[in-house]
Amino acid sequence: MKILLASIGTRGDMEPFLAIGALLKDKGHEVICLFPEQFKNLVDDSGMKFSSLGSEFIEMLESKTGRYALGGGGTKWKKAIAYIRLAKIQSKNNKLLLQRQKQIIEEEKPDRIVHNGKIMYPVLWEIENWGKTIFVSPVPYLHYVKGHSHLAFSSNYGAFLNKLTYALADWGLLKTIMSCRAGLKKSDISKKQIKKVLESHKIIYTISPQLFKKPDYWKDNLKILGYHERYKAANWRPGIGLINFLEKHPKSMFITFGSMTNPNPEEKTKIILNILERNNIPAIINTAGGGLIEPDNYDNDLVLFVSEIPYDWVFPKVYAVIHHGGSGTTHTALKNGCVSMIIPHIIDQFIWNNIIFETGAGPKGIKISKINEENLEPKILELINNPEFAANVQKLAKKMQKEDFTNELCDAIVE
Repeated sequence: MKILLASIGTRGDMEPFLAIGALLKDKGHEVICLFPEQFKNLVDDSGMKFSSLGSEFIEMLESKTGRYALGGGGTKWKKAIAYIRLAKIQSKNNKLLLQRQKQIIEEEKPDRIVHNGKIMYPVLWEIENWGKTIFVSPVPYLHYVKGHSHLAFSSNYGAFLNKLTYALADWGLLKTIMSCRAGLKKSDISKKQIKKVLESHKIIYTISPQLFKKPDYWKDNLKILGYHERYKAANWRPGIGLINFLEKHPKSMFITFGSMTNPNPEEKTKIILNILERNNIPAIINTAGGGLIEPDNYDNDLVLFVSEIPYDWVFPKVYAVIHHGGSGTTHTALKNGCVSMIIPHIIDQFIWNNIIFETGAGPKGIKISKINEENLEPKILELINNPEFAANVQKLAKKMQKEDFTNELCDAIVE
């Protein structure tokens, strides 16, 4: 089959689709990745065909406005203004993204489309191509779960209000799709048809059932088919400095904010460095997305800065991981037996923060905008020194390592 994978977001939003693409490619299918332009190199390295959604979305996130809206720092007033400005920019971007989705899908004529929640055109496309789109989510709570609100609300407000949050989210999604219909001048498509697709199309949560179990009251079109990752270290080799550091510090920590940015990375880095140096904790700090930066002066015997490193290579070699709370980073850390703590920035990262704490794999982390030396230091010391975290995460890792949903995932896509 010709299968088109479509995703908008940061790198963490691309990785689940690259992993799925690798599995489908191994099964002999032709795979096309429809991603923002900034991720072309990832697709090329994976040996799949790339189609571009343009560069505007990532440029928006990396702008000063994007940093204030999505990262910590600044006053609530500045953050609110940033959100408003970001919404205006994204409204314009959405029109371009929608037109590109339509154009490329019509040109490629795929047999299946696998997409995330920010890709809207496939919902309209499925009306004439029933059963040929698959919605994939690496994050939980997009569909009703007792005792929890919708992901966007991220709390427990009681049975009635929790259910209402899912209804509100469904209403907002329907309104967005209706707006897309109007923008593409598809007046022949009815609201009833769109609702039918949203209620009945295939939906796969790529989450380990050790972290999020399927409720027994969910419909059959909703599936939880495990976490999938691609082998990222194939074309990467560690430097001698990194190897020597890990040999010298067998119980080290890895710290990363992934693709997350913030308005003041210097301050955030200084907070962490001061705690590490004061307590003689060895750590590798990843500066990939710019949320943390390498300063001019620090103890380079105790701390090693890196800018690009495959997590599946380094996590088996470290004791603890402090990270932003992306789904992929959370799964990879736990699967490799790393005690973990999340510094959440946005939306689903607060959910993963709760899950880490509830599984006993680490302490509950602090929101990026709230961290300081006084509140973060005891959390880091607890992460490193509490043996219960290590025991719990080892049990969890063994269960996750036994999971294999490869055939079920591929079958769910092509059947």
